[in-house]
Amino acid sequence: MKRLKRVVAIHDLSCFGKCSLTVALPIISAAGIEVTVLPTAVLSTHTGGFKNFVYRDLTRDIAPITIHWKSLNIDFNAIYTGFLGSFEQFDLVTKFFKTFKTDTTIILVDPVMADNGELYKIFNIEFVNGMRQLCKLADIIIPNITEATLLIGEKYKPGPYTKKYIENILISLSKLGPKKIVLTGVFLKNGEIGAATYDSTNDEIGYILENQIYGNFHGTGDVFGSALLAGLLNNFNLDISTSIAIRFTVTAIKKTALAKTDMRFGVNFEQSIPGLLKDLKLA
Repeated sequence: MKRLKRVVAIHDLSCFGKCSLTVALPIISAAGIEVTVLPTAVLSTHTGGFKNFVYRDLTRDIAPITIHWKSLNIDFNAIYTGFLGSFEQFDLVTKFFKTFKTDTTIILVDPVMADNGELYKIFNIEFVNGMRQLCKLADIIIPNITEATLLIGEKYKPGPYTKKYIENILISLSKLGPKKIVLTGVFLKNGEIGAATYDSTNDEIGYILENQIYGNFHGTGDVFGSALLAGLLNNFNLDISTSIAIRFTVTAIKKTALAKTDMRFGVNFEQSIPGLLKDLKLA
């Protein structure tokens, strides 16, 4: 039997409200991939819609953990980054990339910092510059429209979008360095939403769109990113992995809406895992 593939997920740990590590760990593990975690911060809840949350910055712990893992000769098939808790963490994560990156390691960066046309209140323009530098080192990035426009220095505009607008964003993002882009929050007409993909190695652009379910569901980006990486590490190409991830995320949102779960609490992805495994041909 072959050794399990191994991912390190560099995200925050929000103890309540399904997102970040509490999403990445179960989803990627269910796909038959070993998950190592490197928490960037610990929060009592995520920051979306909750007040008075407890926050502990783990910046000072990243370097010692990196050194310890290197001493153990641990290796990774993929490095997956999400929410970073401080500007100083950019340098630490960059050093982590240089320490553990091999010719076969996939670096997937989710540049978590903004949505709906606005930078998250805890970040500033300096943080955008740091994220831009990190994206230059990635193989794949998965920004939403707001994050993408910040990364390339364009003004955000609300949709619906034209294919020309989306494709200009994709190509501009690829010029930062990553060969593959998955742009989320894409819709060409009202009532649909999904993602656009770009693989610069073959200059192919694709669109994967589903019917929109209205509401501000938290944690869906992490659900999507985790399922996308699970697809890639199970040897599916970028478009198929994106399609699998969108279907999984939409199914989880539908179950959440039917259950009338508080949208701040995250989506009911747990009940959708059997479908994900079927799509990954693991069940």
